[in-house]
Amino acid sequence: MTITIVGLGPGDPRHLTREAWEVFSSAQEVWLRTTRHPTVAHLPDHLAQHSFDDLYKSEQDFASVYRAITAEVLRLGQRPQGVVYGVPGHPLVGESTVQQVLAGAREAGLPVRIVEGLSFVEPTLTALGLDALEPGHGVPGLQVCDGIELAARHHPPLNPDLAAIVGQVYSRSLAGDLKLTLMNQYPDEHPVALVHAAGTADEQVIRLPLYELDRQAVGHLTSLYIPPLAATSGFEGLQETVAHLRAPDGCPWDRKQTHESLRGGLLEEAYEAVEAIDAADLDGLREELGDLLLQIVLHSQIATEEGEFRMADVIAAIDAKLKRRHPHVWGEQVVNSEQELLLQWEHLKTEEKGEGSSLLDGVPKALPALLQAYTYGERAARVGFDWPGPAEVAEKVQEEMAELDAACTPKQVAAELGDLLFAIANWARHLGVDPETALRQANRRFAYRFRALEDLAHQRGLDLGRMTIEEMDTLWEEVKRITRLFSPLGK
Repeated sequence: MTITIVGLGPGDPRHLTREAWEVFSSAQEVWLRTTRHPTVAHLPDHLAQHSFDDLYKSEQDFASVYRAITAEVLRLGQRPQGVVYGVPGHPLVGESTVQQVLAGAREAGLPVRIVEGLSFVEPTLTALGLDALEPGHGVPGLQVCDGIELAARHHPPLNPDLAAIVGQVYSRSLAGDLKLTLMNQYPDEHPVALVHAAGTADEQVIRLPLYELDRQAVGHLTSLYIPPLAATSGFEGLQETVAHLRAPDGCPWDRKQTHESLRGGLLEEAYEAVEAIDAADLDGLREELGDLLLQIVLHSQIATEEGEFRMADVIAAIDAKLKRRHPHVWGEQVVNSEQELLLQWEHLKTEEKGEGSSLLDGVPKALPALLQAYTYGERAARVGFDWPGPAEVAEKVQEEMAELDAACTPKQVAAELGDLLFAIANWARHLGVDPETALRQANRRFAYRFRALEDLAHQRGLDLGRMTIEEMDTLWEEVKRITRLFSPLGK
């Protein structure tokens, strides 16, 4: 009782190993995952061939096909004569059924023999004239992945600074899904290559831009080659750059930075990213997000050097948190409304923090005060502690204004003004307006108009410092009329 798994090689019968030929020559029958492989026609004449091709038509998906194949191979392996199971390429390169058979055999106590075969990778490298450890751009390393698995993702798990070979690009439909996944990381025009029947007389290499990937004929012997991007674009490359800056042969300024010294920079870069968003400046946003990412990588590199944590810990923690807090996406839970979703989110956060935690926990103390007031009100509203609607908040604003008018001492004025601002922040929330954004836009309008006021006064030979408030008001109204027509800020 033995399961012998034999690799058929990439396609050319000449690539079948001597050991594989000896196994087939001494066997009476072979079970093939598929007969859609050129080497099958050249197996020994006496060998009875059985295949699992029919399962690809009868089962609903690949997972079901692979489970059915695994179950049958394990059953056949328990016979006195065992079973010879033939798979394309190398048994341990891109063969899901082999991994499942190995796991099942361990559990059943069945011995397994792996007879190696040449995988699709080697003839693909030969067809492209590449070295697996120096595929281009002076960056060693090659990534190999399965087209079916890759096409099922929203974002490719590939480092764009390294070359990649994708196997099993067997249909145009799959190529289309694969293209969409890859375009989440690579430019539409990124040059790629389809390699057909590598290592056989029918070998063909077609070079094309990524966006045309699904416009070419493909088949069961088609692989895709993705060269690295020309410039450092992968997260790992940025980490290497920052680690180099912190190294003894790096930059003295970067080497002396600490979590505390970088605190101001982190806030500054975040605000600059917000400014780019407000200005609808996409080029600026790209640059500012890079600056913000640099801060994160710097903090993580410092923590790595100090033995505190690594970037992998940062990423693993946030990824686990996202999946834990979205059981309606990664679990069985069902939510029927946004309000129900928010309540679930808060419930999960409370569970994570344990007993005695508050809804207000986790609101950063360093938030701008207006945004903090908005967030406190939003958190309290999740359990119903809120005004019924905007009209009731407006009444509260009027009440706070009256109390501010009645305040006598500076301390009372400060307290009542704070209450008024808190009420205004939550009035904005009820009106569906972000008060921080609204105030920032008002600030931008004021700055734009005041500069226009200065320019207009200069054009007319007027000195603002010598004008009365009434004269400046008249000029200000003129500026407002002009800027309503021509200002990019609106209003």
